[in-house]
Amino acid sequence: MTQEHLHRGDAFVRKLVTFGRILREAGLEVGPGRMQDALLGLAAVDLTNRDDVYWALRCTIVSRRDDIEVFDAAFAAFWERAPRIVLQQRPIDLGVELPEENQKDDSPEAVDAHALGREVRDGEDPGEEGSDDREEAAAAIWSADELLRDRDFARYGPEELRRARALVARIARVAPRRRSLRRQPSPHGATFDPRRTLREAMRTGGVPIERAWREPKLVPRKLVYLVDVSGSMEPYARAMVMFLQAAVRAGRHVEAFTFGTRLTRLTPHLAGRDPDRALANAARAVPDWAGGTRIGENLKAFNDVWGRRGLTRGAIVVIASDGWERGDPTLLAEQMRRLHLAAHRVVWANPLAGGEGYRPLVAGMQAALPYVDDFLPGHNLHALETLAEVLEEIDEGPRSPRASTLLSTA
Repeated sequence: MTQEHLHRGDAFVRKLVTFGRILREAGLEVGPGRMQDALLGLAAVDLTNRDDVYWALRCTIVSRRDDIEVFDAAFAAFWERAPRIVLQQRPIDLGVELPEENQKDDSPEAVDAHALGREVRDGEDPGEEGSDDREEAAAAIWSADELLRDRDFARYGPEELRRARALVARIARVAPRRRSLRRQPSPHGATFDPRRTLREAMRTGGVPIERAWREPKLVPRKLVYLVDVSGSMEPYARAMVMFLQAAVRAGRHVEAFTFGTRLTRLTPHLAGRDPDRALANAARAVPDWAGGTRIGENLKAFNDVWGRRGLTRGAIVVIASDGWERGDPTLLAEQMRRLHLAAHRVVWANPLAGGEGYRPLVAGMQAALPYVDDFLPGHNLHALETLAEVLEEIDEGPRSPRASTLLSTA
């Protein structure tokens, strides 16, 4: 292989890495493993054939149907030198009355500057002239998103909520798993598979030369979200309902509820491909937005109705609330105990816990905390990222007393 071919190969790899970075900034999960698969796929096709290159990249990089539209737009702009593309996000504010129908907004403020509002330009090599300008633009976008991650949800305006939607959707894709009673073939399994061993032995004259093994199959674990939409939680409830919509859209094993003065199941209202319509339906379905707080009574309604249907059995239950209970704290403690016994794990996200020097001094939080496995802040995007990491790390092991540890570092 000549030096010229090596140089061309390196340039192509750099282009592919740049393309992967653009897709990651647009919200796609493109890690090193997928980029390596993309290289292997491209090595097996004709690089002069547009369709071969497109399908090799799409089959190795895209894993979710919702990401196809973003991938197609980025592919056309980067590899085919199409005119620059700006995908728009329609504005929505959960804190005010929502429109009945989706409306197109052509104003500059309607563009998401990070994930879907970035201008994708021609696919030039990072080493070519003009790459410094793109790097500076990317750094500016990164800095803006870092500021958005650290900003408290209570300080978000309509523009910040629009920009945060793509980031919230990416965080909400978390999918904790559990070991199923079903088993699947695995070369590293610990359970002997006699049936498959004998079937494979038919190829060697009935002599079982190779032994087959099995291991437990991993399946999605149920996730149940209970979000406080009372008056004290209103600035944070807007972002949390956006999180619920993205979580319900990303997984079939997700249930979403809100509570204030009454319990409301939002799962059927948050389903669908159009996030604006889903959020509008959810807003109309919540009659007690910014009302009072009856945590104990709502948990009792949840345990009596949905707990008896087996919804919480073996599930991870996430409660987002500041713990301000206007009812009887004794009732809250009893219902938290029931929830803790049925669920695999109980996680509590408190927006107030993100403040410096926070201590759970309110009676409601003190009554609930003994039955909480993980106590986390929930005031900004960084807190939601921590929540997603905790959910992904939960396994089949016994509960660990992490609540007091996380509380001391909040």
